[in-house]
Amino acid sequence: MAETLLEAQPDLLVDATRDGQGDVATEEMLVNMGPQHPSTHGVLRIVLRTDGELVLEAIPHIGYLHRCKEKHGENLQPYQFIPYTDRMDYLAAMNNNQGYAVAIEKLAGVEVPPRGQAIRVIFAEMNRIASHLVSMGAYGLDMGAFTPFLYAFREREMILDLFEAACGARLTYSYLTIGGAHDDLPDGWVDRCSEFLDYFEPKIDDYNQLLSYNHIFVKRTANVGVVSPEDALAWALTGPVLRASGIRWDLRKSRPYDGYEQYEFDIPVATPDGGKEIPRAAVVGDSWWRYYIRILELRQSVRIVRQALAKLPSGPFKNEKLKALKLPAGEIYFEVENPRGQLGFYVMGDGSAIPARVKVRGPSFCNLSITSHVVKNCLLADVAAIVGSIDVVMGEVDR
Repeated sequence: MAETLLEAQPDLLVDATRDGQGDVATEEMLVNMGPQHPSTHGVLRIVLRTDGELVLEAIPHIGYLHRCKEKHGENLQPYQFIPYTDRMDYLAAMNNNQGYAVAIEKLAGVEVPPRGQAIRVIFAEMNRIASHLVSMGAYGLDMGAFTPFLYAFREREMILDLFEAACGARLTYSYLTIGGAHDDLPDGWVDRCSEFLDYFEPKIDDYNQLLSYNHIFVKRTANVGVVSPEDALAWALTGPVLRASGIRWDLRKSRPYDGYEQYEFDIPVATPDGGKEIPRAAVVGDSWWRYYIRILELRQSVRIVRQALAKLPSGPFKNEKLKALKLPAGEIYFEVENPRGQLGFYVMGDGSAIPARVKVRGPSFCNLSITSHVVKNCLLADVAAIVGSIDVVMGEVDR
């Protein structure tokens, strides 16, 4: 009988043991996730060092969308910089408009009329809903669920219709500006918004049935990418990512602005005994909780908007006395609660109409910083679940 190839050349045999202990000898590999990977939510590149299916290290590479936003702010008058804030977090442009406008108002001592503040709250919370819908729908796609994406974008389109009716734009608005809002609400807008809220609120239960409690989705996200409260604070996480780790902190409550202290609402936070609706596999600080906090915030935003519509003050929507604006010599740092966390603007004035220095503290940038820490020793398939749960917008990361 003819001998086999391995019998003839025994050196072809590969010893699969190391040091006689029976461990399989594997070789590390570098895997590029992005910058075109659909689960990176923009032009984000993550270099993964893997050992088989195990991720040993993850290094985010950013800067593909860098557009010198802060330098623009140092060469433009504050009014002119408002459109640039739209393009940072383009899924929450209203919130970005609001953050920069309030920072300038604090520095220059500009008063905003009550109606202008109420309009800001309405549009900031409506944009929070729209942003969370994109997060929910895109995260479902990351995990292999296509239907929730269609539901989310159906409702988001209705919100964009309301935005378009008020300011003429659907993505980048420049509507919430220094001194209040750019324009007053058009006739019938309040009734249209109320009708949308009546339609939208029951849909949240549909999202939960489609995705939140979906068995496969829970398996992919529960107890995956756990961030402890200590790590969340050490890495300066904010927003839903922080509250998913069990820390109750929201600037709308702790440091209210634009009249948020006038509204009644709760701050959703992850708890170990969340009730019967929380999957037993879910752990405080995991990817499922980071997703679910945003679902809970949908109801709270609806609650805030209803109150703002019910007691919408009459009178001017903008400080009409505000003409030529000069920034006094001094500096201000002010933060607002963006859908992704704390968005801060540092502005330095020197007595002229153009800021001497503009610096932005972006929530996505800071939240993304924990990626290398939290994906360590996880499975390769879990990277998409972890990165998607952080909900980053690369336009605001790179700026």
